[in-house]
Amino acid sequence: MTRMMKVAIFVEPGRIVLDDKPVPDVGPLDALIKITTTTICGTDVHILKGEYPVERGLTIGHEPVGIIEKLGSAVQGYREGQRVIAGAITPSGHSQACLCGFHSQDGAGTRHGFKPMGGWRFGNTIDGAQAEYLLVPDAMTNLAPIPDGLSDEQVLMCPDIMSTGFSGAERGHVRIGDSVAVFAQGPIGLCATAGARLMGATMIVAVDSIPERLAIAQQMGADHVVNFTQSDPVAEIMRLTDGRGVDVAIEALGQQQTFASALRVLRPGGTLSSLGVYSSDLTIPLDAFAAGLGDHTIVTSLCPGGKERMERLMNAIASKRIDTRPLVTDRYTLDDIEDAYDIFANQRDGVLKIAITA
Repeated sequence: MTRMMKVAIFVEPGRIVLDDKPVPDVGPLDALIKITTTTICGTDVHILKGEYPVERGLTIGHEPVGIIEKLGSAVQGYREGQRVIAGAITPSGHSQACLCGFHSQDGAGTRHGFKPMGGWRFGNTIDGAQAEYLLVPDAMTNLAPIPDGLSDEQVLMCPDIMSTGFSGAERGHVRIGDSVAVFAQGPIGLCATAGARLMGATMIVAVDSIPERLAIAQQMGADHVVNFTQSDPVAEIMRLTDGRGVDVAIEALGQQQTFASALRVLRPGGTLSSLGVYSSDLTIPLDAFAAGLGDHTIVTSLCPGGKERMERLMNAIASKRIDTRPLVTDRYTLDDIEDAYDIFANQRDGVLKIAITA
C-alpha cells in the first residue's frame, strides 16, 4: 500500500492548500527525513502571490528540520534516527558552479555547469519542506547533524534566514571597524544586522518602521535604529556618519525605494549588498551613483547552502554568538498551515517567523 503524507501545495496564485501526496521513494544518494519543524519564508509569499513562478501542485517550503527516516543505499556517514537540517540551497557538490564556490548557482546536468538559482531546489523545482516527509537529494552534500543540546527552534533559521542574512554581510565584505546600514529588519534583515556585528562592524544602523523589530535589531547588534516613518533614513544615516556615508549598505527588502536609499548612504568606494527578492525592474538614481564614477560595488547573493555552511551556522548558535529564537513569534501545526499563511502573508499581529510542527 502506498504511504501518504500531508503537504502544503501551490494550487494557483492566491492559493496554497494542505493536501496529500505519496511519501517519496528514496534513491541511492537521497535521504528521507521526517519533518519535525519548518517555517514559512517571504519567498513562499512571493510564490503564493504569483510573483515568483513554480509548477502547480508543487510542495512549498525550503527550511527543514527533521529526523532521518531512511537513507539511500550509497549514503555514508549518517544513521537513521539522527536529527538533521538541510539548507534551503541543496547543491549537487560536483558542478562547475559548486567547484567555483557558487553552490547557489549549481548547474548540475547543464553543459557548462551553471544555472541561475539552480541550487535552490526545495519548493522551487522539487517538492519542499512544508510536509510530513522530505526527500533530500545529494544527502552527503546537504545533511548536517544537529549538535546535542540544540532545539529545533534554535536551528530553524539556519537553512535560509540566517544563511541569507549573514551572506549580506559576508558578500559586502564587512571589515573590523566598518559602518553598516541595514535597510529593513524583517527576519533576513535582523540576521544581516547580527552578521555585520559578527564580521566586526563597529557602527550598525538598522532601518525599519515597526518598533518591535527595531527593538530586536538592537538585541541583534544595532547601535542605532531609524524609524523611517519618523525621520528620513538617508539624512539620519548621513548625520550619524558626519556626511561620510557607510562602508556597507545592506538592502533586505527587495523594493526600489530601499535599494535607492541604500545606494544614497554609501560612501565613495562603498559596497551595496542586496538580499531582496525583486518583483520589478530596478532604476539606479544617477546622483547616488555618481554618474558611474563613485567606485561603488553592487553585489547580490542567494543564501549559501550545503552541510558545511549549515554546520558553521549551528556552531555560531551553539557558541552563543547569536540567538535567533526571538524571531519565532508564532507557532502552528502543519494541519493549520493555511491559517499560518494568512497570518504571515498579511503580516498580522507582529509576526516575524512561524514555527510549523508536523
